[in-house]
Amino acid sequence: MEFIKEIVKNRKLILKLGKNDFKNRFASTSLGSIWGFLNPFVFMMMYVIVFQFIFKTQGEGNSPYVVWFLPGMAMWMCLNDNIMGASGSIRAYAYLVKKVVFPVDVIPMITITGNSIVSVFLFTIAAVVCMIFGYMPNILEFIYVLVAAYAFILALTRFTSAITTLVPDFSNLLSIVMQICMWATPVVWGLTMISEHPLLLNAMKCLPFTYLVTAFREVFMGGTIISDGHFIYTIIFWTITVVLFIWGNHVFKRNKKDFADVL
Repeated sequence: MEFIKEIVKNRKLILKLGKNDFKNRFASTSLGSIWGFLNPFVFMMMYVIVFQFIFKTQGEGNSPYVVWFLPGMAMWMCLNDNIMGASGSIRAYAYLVKKVVFPVDVIPMITITGNSIVSVFLFTIAAVVCMIFGYMPNILEFIYVLVAAYAFILALTRFTSAITTLVPDFSNLLSIVMQICMWATPVVWGLTMISEHPLLLNAMKCLPFTYLVTAFREVFMGGTIISDGHFIYTIIFWTITVVLFIWGNHVFKRNKKDFADVL
């Protein structure tokens, strides 16, 4: 609970530094922060153009591919950017750790706050496109999925930020793992493709990334990830998230005193 108390106590500082973190990434460019929105937007649109208009791919449930794809990709990009950014945040803010009396626990939250500016933009794009096609979001489930996503991000990066600080090579390994997870998660492909392999299908549904990507799609496509036969996967997801947080929090607190020495 100390970690949560630190976040609440320093929430204004986190918001201020998070905004500055986002702005400073593009401070030396002419378009500035616009690049932060333009890059992921073009990336998502290229997938839409290739799969919907060139390959003429259909989304699951006979939905337009753009409606099926955009929510899943928006959620994946949110997860990937926040996990990678927060994991390397303590090294990025080494000067705060070494020279200033600063609450080190909240440093990953600074990067998460900065990355969330782009995430909100991507979620908005996905929602607007889905509504244009007549797929209205379930607001309560929308809120639930966002809470679940950030709970998982905080739980995982509590561990990865500590390990990356102590072992710099871990960030490269994590980058490779996230690339593998991107293609192993049903972001550009659907779970129906493996429906003939029930064991593999059930194993995939137990993965947190699959749960969150699928859940955000269900927000717009009329299902609910909390019930409709998914309740067991909700329990599994929160069990994994809680265990990750407890483990990561232990690792972070145990090694926090050594951060200044290795930076």
